[in-house]
Amino acid sequence: METPGSQTSLHRANLERVVRAVRMAGSLTQAEIARSTGLSAATVSNIVRELKESGTVEVTPTSAGGRRARSVSLSGDAGVVIGVDFGHTHLRVAVGNLAHQVLAEESEPLDVDASAAQGFDRAEQLVKRLIEATGISQDKVIGVGLGVPGPIDVESGLLGSTAILPGWQGINPSEELAARLGVPVYVDNDANLGALGELVWGAGRGVRDLAYIKVASGVGAGLVIDGRVYRGPGGTAGEIGHITLDESGPVCRCGNRGCLETFTAARYVLPLLMPSHGPDLTMERVVQLAREGDPGCRRVIADVGRHIGSGVANLCNLLNPSRVVLGGDLADSGELVLGPIRDSVSRYAIPSAARHLSVLPGALGGRAEVLGALALVLSEMGDSTLLDTAQPVNSLGNSLGTDQRSTPAFIQRIDGTVVISLRVYSLTLWRHAS
Repeated sequence: METPGSQTSLHRANLERVVRAVRMAGSLTQAEIARSTGLSAATVSNIVRELKESGTVEVTPTSAGGRRARSVSLSGDAGVVIGVDFGHTHLRVAVGNLAHQVLAEESEPLDVDASAAQGFDRAEQLVKRLIEATGISQDKVIGVGLGVPGPIDVESGLLGSTAILPGWQGINPSEELAARLGVPVYVDNDANLGALGELVWGAGRGVRDLAYIKVASGVGAGLVIDGRVYRGPGGTAGEIGHITLDESGPVCRCGNRGCLETFTAARYVLPLLMPSHGPDLTMERVVQLAREGDPGCRRVIADVGRHIGSGVANLCNLLNPSRVVLGGDLADSGELVLGPIRDSVSRYAIPSAARHLSVLPGALGGRAEVLGALALVLSEMGDSTLLDTAQPVNSLGNSLGTDQRSTPAFIQRIDGTVVISLRVYSLTLWRHAS
């Protein structure tokens, strides 16, 4: 047993500190590790050498500032993580390694609303197919990140609103997928994962305060405050779609009238254009027609942008983010929607808040959520999992050691009891390495 404050425990803490820095960044030079951890260059050099000899990290020659350097990344043999994104009409799965490289990715159409069982069946099949396609042993899988199109209740682990996915009523998504795959599964809503994806891989890199707005079948926001995703005590922070714009407006699925969602979500917007453009119209097609100059589609998108801007202005006044990233199909319309958003922000937000805000389209498109699911696992996995490689593993590589730090824990099972913990994630050092 290690004695707190002993040389052994201090060395262990330094090992974990270095592994954590590399894990969060994807790859770092030894000088960057020293700066981010506060350890001396000599200590970092010794620790990196030890981790390299144990097979935990790989060291490759590189350059920094015109000088020769050594880049440190987690070993390709250290394990892989999996991201699963359930959209209302699709399933997307990605496999990534601990150096932040995407090894395989695939998407297929799926009516997620219809049946939770069917959705999980398809997800299980696709995960196993991608693992096999990459040639990676199943015991290398450390965990799975799962995105669902609705808020997750922190206490129960269930979807917070059965009106969003009625076929999922009574289903605990994390438990369901974990039982099928035999590894820890971390679950979050799609907007939060989109924020994570853009923060780590895309348009949110380099900022500490942002809002990711996803407009699809519903409207949600993933909020990042001081480099951390903010979920709120009940897990429902960011439900920007239910800001009231008109108390006499259309009835929303939440039961209120005139919510932002009733003026911007696809299910409310598309009927405006169907009489003139046909019943098979999709939001993707509306964006395409608008870019080609269709006046009706351009008008509708501009109106949607102004309404979204009203919601963004409220966020600016409350949280003062430095960047708003727009996701979903609507983001592909570019300035046709971004311009009206900025106009509304300028009109309704406090001038100082509006002045410091940039509004950008997402850089990842439809991949934001699945990459965010990878980021969720990579941020949550324990450093001891990588260091205690001698511990036994289960069928898909979950450490079975008794040290709870070694078990990534959004959901843990302790003596048969399910324990759900809310965690926050600091991800501002990550880099895109694929």
